[in-house]
Amino acid sequence: MEIAIIAHDGKKAEMVQFLNEQKEVLKNNNISLVSTGTTGMKVEKAGFDVVKFKSGPLGGDAQIAARAVEGKCDMVIFFRDPLEKHPHEPDIFMLMRICDVYDVPLATNPATATMLFESLGRR
Repeated sequence: MEIAIIAHDGKKAEMVQFLNEQKEVLKNNNISLVSTGTTGMKVEKAGFDVVKFKSGPLGGDAQIAARAVEGKCDMVIFFRDPLEKHPHEPDIFMLMRICDVYDVPLATNPATATMLFESLGRR
């Protein structure tokens, strides 16, 4: 199973914390992580294996959306910062739309991500 992880700058530490809390689920379900570039670097420094794509503003969101279209990405965890402006907002909305079109589970906050991971833990 492939899970894409993305976090805006103000949410990257929260993403690392979330993944640390979910280590067992990741290990027990043979999950591979893919990520946008900067988020991937932070997650990698925390000890996780992750395939990194471009940074979100440089096309990373689009690369992950393409994986969802191709059926390669099974879930997207995108910790968005709703209080900040993002110059690549159209890419963010495109990724969210692709998740809806292709029925890819998408969590945009830790509470929803936790619920998705709890469902993996019951598999």
